[in-house]
Amino acid sequence: MEQKSRLPDVHMVQIPAGVIVLRDDRIRRTWSVELQAFAIGRYPVTRAQYAALMPHHPSSLATAQRPVENVSWNDAAKFCNLLSEMANLTACYDMHDDDTGAAIVAGGTGYRLPTEAEWEYACRAGSNGPRYGNLGDIAWYRENSEGRTHDVGQKQANQWGLYDTLGNVWEWCSDQYDPEVYGAYRLFRGGGWSDTERGCLATNRRRSHPTFSIDDLGFRVARSLTPGSR
Repeated sequence: MEQKSRLPDVHMVQIPAGVIVLRDDRIRRTWSVELQAFAIGRYPVTRAQYAALMPHHPSSLATAQRPVENVSWNDAAKFCNLLSEMANLTACYDMHDDDTGAAIVAGGTGYRLPTEAEWEYACRAGSNGPRYGNLGDIAWYRENSEGRTHDVGQKQANQWGLYDTLGNVWEWCSDQYDPEVYGAYRLFRGGGWSDTERGCLATNRRRSHPTFSIDDLGFRVARSLTPGSR
């Protein structure tokens, strides 16, 4: 199987250290997470970026700057490992053989999926409301998407310069949802092009098996700036 050799140009934004309070409405629990500074993609990974590394890609290149979708958690983690390898960084994931996800590699310096806490903290960018702006100005969702994804970076960015954290595609996070109840299931955040206004909130949490993929689910990459901080 031939591997692609061109390193995609992934624009990263450095996010300052801070604290985020998360909540799970299902079990009515809130908890606080202290975060060290980290880097996260300015945009979701695009179809062109994904196709540059992955031997098989699920989306047409006719619109290369749209976010890649129909990508499972496992696919996203493999992309992160390949991107790390191409950038001469240590891979962050040791993939399981049974498609139940991956173990985090201790001391990995490369690209990875953001944790759920990192994702929401970066999405909020210091804001306290359910969104960082007027939904129509910042997101592609059911009312304005025309039933499809759109090129990344066309709506307003949040205060830290991140685009499309709400709407366009949901985004996989690194975390398992609730291992004792849901086993290998992983989290995804942010809402997608087919969601109503209620679906595009900074706090919304969804989950599925690492092999799950659908046409409004993608991902963006992150990196730790301090070894062992994730």
